Amino acid sequence: MKQYARIFRYLKAYKGKIALYFLFIVLSIIFSIVSVGMLMPFLQLIFTGEGTFKATNNPAIQFFNNMLLDSLKDPNNKVPVLGYICILMISFIIMKNLFLYLSYYILNPLKNTIVNELRQDLYDKVLKLPIGFFTEKRKGDLMSRMTNDVGEVEGSVVGTLEGWIRDPLTIIINLTVLFLISPQLTLFILILIPVLGLVIGRVTKSLKRHSEEAAKKSSDALSTLEETLGGLRVIKAFNVERLMRSRFRKNNEELLHAKNHISYRRDMASPLSEVMGVMLFTIVLYYGGRLVLQNELLEASVFLGYLAIFYNIINPAKALSTSFSNMRKGAAAIGRIEEVLTAPITVDDNPNGKQLTEFRDKIEFRNVRFAYDDAVILDDINLTVQKGKTIALVGSSGAGKSTLADLVPRFHDVTSGEVLIDGVNIRDYSLHSVRSLMSIVTQEPILFNDTIAHNIALGHQEATHDQIVEAAKIANAHEFITKKENGYNYNIGDRGSKLSGGERQRLTIARAVLKNPPILILDEATSSLDTESERLVQDAINNMMMNRTSIVIAHRLSTIRHADEIIVLQKGKIVERGTHEQLLSQGGFYKKLVEMQEVR
Repeated sequence: MKQYARIFRYLKAYKGKIALYFLFIVLSIIFSIVSVGMLMPFLQLIFTGEGTFKATNNPAIQFFNNMLLDSLKDPNNKVPVLGYICILMISFIIMKNLFLYLSYYILNPLKNTIVNELRQDLYDKVLKLPIGFFTEKRKGDLMSRMTNDVGEVEGSVVGTLEGWIRDPLTIIINLTVLFLISPQLTLFILILIPVLGLVIGRVTKSLKRHSEEAAKKSSDALSTLEETLGGLRVIKAFNVERLMRSRFRKNNEELLHAKNHISYRRDMASPLSEVMGVMLFTIVLYYGGRLVLQNELLEASVFLGYLAIFYNIINPAKALSTSFSNMRKGAAAIGRIEEVLTAPITVDDNPNGKQLTEFRDKIEFRNVRFAYDDAVILDDINLTVQKGKTIALVGSSGAGKSTLADLVPRFHDVTSGEVLIDGVNIRDYSLHSVRSLMSIVTQEPILFNDTIAHNIALGHQEATHDQIVEAAKIANAHEFITKKENGYNYNIGDRGSKLSGGERQRLTIARAVLKNPPILILDEATSSLDTESERLVQDAINNMMMNRTSIVIAHRLSTIRHADEIIVLQKGKIVERGTHEQLLSQGGFYKKLVEMQEVR
């Protein structure tokens, strides 16, 4: 049951409702037993003409004797006794179903709440996980865990939650009453029941393994779909529709195969439990019939009532076996969800840390080393970025430029060494306060399916319309925005698909301007644009960088000629540093880069 620990933790917060559900279920079971047990005096009256049983010390039989009252022992009152018994049976059935409804009324919102909290916890954890976590995981796989696996937990585990309490209670309470009626016959039943559980357990044993396989195939199919939607232009341009179709069909058929295996095993549990239940019932019928016929150890009416109560156990036992197989199936989904929920947060917040309210002096990298999966990305980095200065990072692909910049907002934490802001280790500040003083403009514009105004105001949601317009003007975006239908209320589509590349990038710059941070990180913000768009975006960037501290990553060296210092990285190390003119005079790696781009 260890894999269900998280579900139990959610339940722990609702002890009162669980106790109330428990009470209603017990009352429902009691009234069910009493209503069925009224068959015994009913049958006694029909078979023998008497409204009571023979003198007995059996507490269960004595209870039903007392239910009939002394006045019903009058042989002239047989028809009224019959009517009285029927009224009692109807009354008890009504009470049973009333309490059963109340138990559902308590439990169903609770089940929905648990699934809702599980889904919310998953989303919250995704927001907390470091950037490095997502380089190892496919987006389709994570989406599958948050949709398919949560749905599996909802249907297979939380959906059968009522059976975890109701069915065992039903079986236990009914067996207790049966034991009171006939200890000898009930002990015989208790010997046979474990055999049923053993067989069902053997049948459902492989469900978890097949469910894990199905979950993996489902995530593969979702990943292929996500990649197809994101790369549809390339797929069509290179005529690889057949390749992608074949890949998805392979995933789909493997998923079908895995799901069929699950269905074969799961669906076998219910009919098998019914067959074995009927076999058990027949054996009890035979054994109990012998007790009635031999020495009259049981009265016939009592035995038939006993069978009716025993039949109350059959359906809960079947439901319990189905719940057990569903829980086995859901265990795989819980395991995949737990992998995300228990993933280590390597860049943790420091809520009790110092609040970085303003940037006063400098950013320092002291002997910084960063390694990922034993691969050294940065090594022995020593760098100071003074307030108000622009530092450019250049180098070939894979040199470590983006990783170095990512250390400032703590997208990663250093393996050794320190990153300091105003002389204080960045880890000693609260994470939120550090990032509140920074804005980032990336090579690929990250926009959301919302209006232009809401995208610009993402980092400053209290901004007025005038402030949004002013930020757009600084970013050279106001002119094209006003030409759009509905202007600033124009919906830009998924990831800004209704805008051109230059328009998207200028919106991200407007967003950064509106936040008005003292520190800017520009990660190749113009490298993917055409010449005209680059000029407009570069003008916007120059406007934004005024009076701010900037760390600029650039492939196009023409955009960083006026940087206060240019840092040249190769294989994670600083190999050259200086101004544009100084580096050219050195005749080193930077000069080769410039000559290749012909920017002199």
